Amino acid sequence: MDPKLAQQLLNQIMALYPNATPTLNSRNAFEILVAVLLSAQTTDVAVNAITPALFAKYPTPEAMASASVADIEALIDRLGLYKNKAKYLKAMSERLVTVFHGQVPNTRADLTSLAGVGQKTATVVLTDAFGIPGVAVDTHIMRIVTGFGMVPMTATPAQAQTYLEHLMPEDTWIHLHRSLIRFGREWLSARNPKFPDTPEWEPFIPLYHPVSKKERRQ
Repeated sequence: MDPKLAQQLLNQIMALYPNATPTLNSRNAFEILVAVLLSAQTTDVAVNAITPALFAKYPTPEAMASASVADIEALIDRLGLYKNKAKYLKAMSERLVTVFHGQVPNTRADLTSLAGVGQKTATVVLTDAFGIPGVAVDTHIMRIVTGFGMVPMTATPAQAQTYLEHLMPEDTWIHLHRSLIRFGREWLSARNPKFPDTPEWEPFIPLYHPVSKKERRQ
């Protein structure tokens, strides 16, 4: 897709969601970090259902670091990959305590040194906890940018993030990330992609060709 046309599309998506906000419930940087880690291959609705009890019992890195993996598992066992996530939460909390004095760091390098934290999670924590601009790329955003041919079907999320951040002004990045997620969930879903029924979307309908995960891996 031509960069100017891509910018037009992305601006339309942001205009559709002028007040897009995070969909994971949290009250501080530690809760944001935990919630985003738990959201891997799990819906935000499912994460929001279990985090109140988790945060009530383990409200700080110190509290979670002192818990056993089994105790953490018992509070998150309704989520996918909960056994691995419980191990990550304990190891992550221990490192926060021993290396970062119980504080969530505010750089990508430090965040990705934590167990279970990759570039996407780090970017979401930076944007939502510290207001540092970035376009975190999840499966919804990958589906959109590959489907429109903005990036090759074999592109990685990191490559898609680089593309979007070079294409759009920095002061739009956080809004763009949140709007793209909403658009991917509500309109260009994996199972039933569709567009809003208004004239400004008509030029983009024939340009969208969803790419399967299998095709992206080839």
